[in-house]
Amino acid sequence: MSYTEPSALANHLTDTVLPVPPAVVDRGSAVRMKPGMVSELISSGTAKAVLISQRKAVVTAGGLWFGEAAELWEALAAAGRESVYLGRTLLPSSLAVGTPVLLFTLAEPVSPGTATLPADAEWAGFREVAGRLDATDTALFIEASAISNWHATHRHCPLCGSPTEVESGGWVRRCPQDNSEHYPRTDPAIIVTVVGPDGRLLLGGGGPVDAKNYSTLAGFVEPGESLEQAVVREIGEEVGVRVTACQYLGSQSWPFPASLMLGFTATTEDTVAKPDGVEVTRSRWFSREELQAAVLSGEITISTRLSIARSLIEHWYGGFIEDLQP
Repeated sequence: MSYTEPSALANHLTDTVLPVPPAVVDRGSAVRMKPGMVSELISSGTAKAVLISQRKAVVTAGGLWFGEAAELWEALAAAGRESVYLGRTLLPSSLAVGTPVLLFTLAEPVSPGTATLPADAEWAGFREVAGRLDATDTALFIEASAISNWHATHRHCPLCGSPTEVESGGWVRRCPQDNSEHYPRTDPAIIVTVVGPDGRLLLGGGGPVDAKNYSTLAGFVEPGESLEQAVVREIGEEVGVRVTACQYLGSQSWPFPASLMLGFTATTEDTVAKPDGVEVTRSRWFSREELQAAVLSGEITISTRLSIARSLIEHWYGGFIEDLQP
């Protein structure tokens, strides 16, 4: 499928982009290069620590749980813990501004009430608790998930197979045999609102053809492909619609396990969509009135506000979409 570069973006595209949330953590990319800096932070008694195991973190009713790093490190000595420097907080939260935060990872979770964990704590995934996390908790949970997922799957050198060693506060793995350095990887994926010539929005979904969930269309960027080319290809492959113009709006880290969602809005002159039957099993065009009515009636569900998909849909809608209340 070819991409026709328009002389100007179609009327459906705007110059507005999604809001940029402020940074809440100073990751200290230069500071973490100092050898032994994590050990120094642990022994200083000033650092806090997030605990992750098997893609779940320790949380309490108040949000993400932060243990005293020195005490927790000692208590987990027999559990095979590993450490990563996450950074220093930049905004007021349950942590004071400037608090150094570490990540401790475990192969197996330990029971609440042991190893300094509160008895009322629990292990939970991000989707389960995101609704009760503040901005700092959210950013640290996502960062911790991303880097812990990378460590879990990149323990050996891809060149020679030797076990790699951790450096730079947990942000580099070095092969002791060939001295090659390996850095965390993120997989770029485009996620798109497709708008037709009459202003209607095209949404789709996978799984059973009679399922109610609808969302934006998305797919991974392939090697040698630009983001715009990926938009055109994925929309063409998934729903048989030809994109005539697209515009970048914003992004969201989604490290479950390792994605960066790059949000676009796109226009098409097509009015008929043909799902591929594999990734997309159903698709539907919505006017603004039809979408809101379908959501409120329970006829369909759309993405929650945890994801950029909802932000993209509401960007097209021009405001807040009300959800069906339980």
